[in-house]
This record gives sequence, structure tokens and C-alpha cells, in this order.
Amino acid sequence: MKKLFLSILAFLMLGLGLTNIAHADDYLRIGMEAAYAPFNWTQDDDSNGAVKIEGTNQYANGYDVQIAKQIAKELGKEPLVVKTSWNGLIPALTSGKLDMIIAGMSPTAERKKEIAFSNSYYTSEPVVLVRKDGAFATAKTLDDFKGAKITSQQGVYLYTLISQLSGAKQETAMGDFAQMRQALESGVIDGYISERPEALTAEAANAAFKMIQFQKGFEAGEEDASIAVGMRKDDNRIAQVNTAIARITSDKQVALMDEMITKQPVDTENEGEKPSFFAQVAKILQENWPQFLRGTGTTLLISITGTIVGLIIGLLIGVYRTAPISSNKALAFLQKLFAWFLNVYIEIFRGTPMIVQSMVIYYGSAQAFGISIDRTLAAIFIVSINTGAYMSEIVRGGIFAVDKGQFEAATALGMTHNQTMRKIVLPQVIRNILPATGNEFVINIKDTSVLNVISVVELYFSGNTIATQTYQYFQTFTIIAVIYFILTFTITRILRYVERRLDTDTYTTGANQMQIGEMKA
Repeated sequence: MKKLFLSILAFLMLGLGLTNIAHADDYLRIGMEAAYAPFNWTQDDDSNGAVKIEGTNQYANGYDVQIAKQIAKELGKEPLVVKTSWNGLIPALTSGKLDMIIAGMSPTAERKKEIAFSNSYYTSEPVVLVRKDGAFATAKTLDDFKGAKITSQQGVYLYTLISQLSGAKQETAMGDFAQMRQALESGVIDGYISERPEALTAEAANAAFKMIQFQKGFEAGEEDASIAVGMRKDDNRIAQVNTAIARITSDKQVALMDEMITKQPVDTENEGEKPSFFAQVAKILQENWPQFLRGTGTTLLISITGTIVGLIIGLLIGVYRTAPISSNKALAFLQKLFAWFLNVYIEIFRGTPMIVQSMVIYYGSAQAFGISIDRTLAAIFIVSINTGAYMSEIVRGGIFAVDKGQFEAATALGMTHNQTMRKIVLPQVIRNILPATGNEFVINIKDTSVLNVISVVELYFSGNTIATQTYQYFQTFTIIAVIYFILTFTITRILRYVERRLDTDTYTTGANQMQIGEMKA
């Protein structure tokens, strides 16, 4: 089994391309969402001058990507896109995971406290996107949105503009524009504030959407409306970046944006010939199954490895915490000190969300200690230590469930604590905690979705990328839900089978107690 597991692990790592790591000296690592067309989007090939996305078989293109290519050329580097969630861009930059942020980011005063910005490479115009058949499709001015449920992206200046829509209801900010388009299409919101190029893209991709542009529009500061390159404050290449941007005149900026709008991936199917829901699902699966398969493979790799390592951690901690206190005072003190450390570890990792742990461990370790960890390895580490904290309590409960008489009998026979644990207690504990271990495994399969915050290309991340490409969110997430269900259902059935195999008449707590009782007699 050990050889089989190692072989599968090695095969998955090779298949996922984990050994193909770009050297920072050769590449300019550009951070962006690759999900904000026409500024940046994800595609499956390198057509129209697209740039490779790190750790995937996909490419990024868009206005930001073309600007990044010109900057990289000025610096004598090859551009490499690092697909990163919006909220993770600045932590990724300050921790050294990125060289620059070129993602339609405005140089606001708050952001300038953390990072430096280049000169502007585009000036945006805020607009509102609504449903064409909605109550606000005929809006002409900012005063025509009374009672409208309006939102925008979290952490961007556009969200602060909602207050300028007289009488509008400010809804909770959303993580990205893909979520907002989905919410608008389903009627959860009446509209969202966006930038004109993004709204044109959404309008072209979905005939149900309509962009509202105003003659007398939103009042926004120059630093909010402009878009610049984000860099670390100690990066001395900002003059070179500004030189590259200076070569792109205002006319060239407009021409480049118009060109990117025409090249962005848009489904041009006739609305009257729109296929059925299941036909759309089948088409998405047929055209994107390699991405779904890759995401599923990463999810399984992380959850399987994390559960196994977490179980081992839990067993080791469980055995240690039940060990007798040494008679030597110095050793007893060290033993209690280490036990206190283990308690802190358990409480912290059981008491904080995995999404927060991911941000702290992945970005914090690089920023505080200069330690750069591969995303997938970081994900396995995060899931493993998180699972270990929970499994340690499960194992402790399993050990306490073993009858005290068995410990006494083992002591009477002259067995050490380790021998008692290894030969008598742990076989019973493993059998007893198997259902709880299986439950942790199922939870890990689902919880890998939170790792998208550090841009791990697992199932949810892959599916969300496909959704932003096809603009068919409900159909795509239906596929994701089915895959998650198949994984968890299959794992549950396998574990139930293993439980039945172990649950024999000759392997019960009562039988073991009788055998030890006979040995004592």
C-alpha cells in the first residue's frame, strides 16, 4: 500500500506539472485575476498574443496583459502571469510572490500606504450594468435608481460610488465581477457599478444585460479613475516601467482597448437558438473536461495527502498526550512545556478558518521570513496541519474510550507505554475513529475550495475560471457540484466497505478485553 500510494502521488505530481517551476531571474511575474475582460481574461491557447499562466496549461490575455508584455520587454524579461484572486494581489506582491500587479488596479491613498504605483496606463469611466428587462433599464441619470439593489467589487473604489445613486440600496460587496454577473442574471441584485470596458464585455456576452452610461456621471477622484502598475516600494525599476508606459499615448491606449474588446472570448450563439440547460452543461463539459480533470486531480491530491498526514499527526499527538509524566523534574518540565505548545497549536488551528490560515501561512511566511513555498505544497501543508489539529482530539477521545483494564493488564505484563499503544490500544483506536477520519476526508475534499484564495488550481478554481470564460455560471457550477458529490459519495462508500471488513467477530473491544483478562489470570 505504501509503494502504491507513493507511486500514485508521484504520478499526480508529474501530471500536474509541479516540477515545472519558472525561475524568477528569467520571468517577470505579473499578478492579475485573469477574469476581468477586457482588461484580463483566461483562454486555452496562446492566440492573439496571450501569455502563459503559471502552473496551468492556460493563457491570459487582455489589455493588462498587452501592457505587461511591453513593460517586460523594457525590462528584458519574459512575462509570466500569476493568476491571483483580487484580495490576494497586494499580499502576494508584498510577500515576493509577484513582481508587479497589472490588473486594472487604481492607485488609491490606502493602497499607496502598502505599495508603490507607476504612472497611469488607462483612465476608466464608471457605469452601471442592469438587466435589459429590469425596472432600471430606462435609467438616464444617477437619480433614477431609487430602491435599486446595487453592489460592486470588494476593495475597489467603485463600491464607494453607490452612495451617489440617489435612493439606491447598497448591497454587500462581492469578490469578483463573475459573482456580480451571476447575481444580476439571477435577480439577486438590480445592478452593479463597473468600468465601461467590463460593462461592454458583459453586455456583449449576455443579451440580458444593458450598460447605463450617464451624460453627467459619477464624481470620482483622478487617483480612483486612473489605473496603474502596482510595485513593491523597494523596487527600483519603477522609472523603467514609467518609460514603457510613456510610449503608449492616449490614442494608443484607446486603440488597444478597442482591439482587446474585439478579441475577448464571447459566446456569439443566436439567442433564439439557445440550447437547453442540459445541452449547455454537456457542451461546457465536452469543451473544458481537461480543466475539470486537472482541478479534480489537484483536489484529490491535496485532500488525500492532507488527510493521511493529518491522521499521522493526530496519532502522534494522541500518544504523546497520554504518556505518563517523567519522574525526572527537568524532563517533566520539558514534557509539560511541549504539551502546552501542542495545546496552543490545536486551539489555534481549530479556532481559525482555513481560508485565514492559508493567507497567513502562504503570504505571511514569505513576507516575514522570506520563505517562498510552492502553492500546491503550501496547500498540502495547510490541510495537513489543520486536519492534524482536529484528528488529535479525535484520537484522544478514541484512546480514552479504551477500557482502563487493558492499560493495567499491559502494565502488569511489563509492557512500556509505547508497546501498549502500538500493540493493544492503537489498533482499536484506528478502528473506532475510522468513521470520524472518513468524515474529515470528506470535509477536506470540500474545503480545498477555500484554497483558491492563494490561487491553488483545484476544482473550484478551475470551474470558476471556466465560468468566467463561458459566462454560463449556473451551468458550470452545476458540473462542479456533481463532481464534488461524486467524489464525496465514492469516498464514503469505500470507507463504509473498509469499516465492514474490519468489523469482524474476532476484532472487537470485548474480545480483546477477554484475551487480556485471560493473560492477567
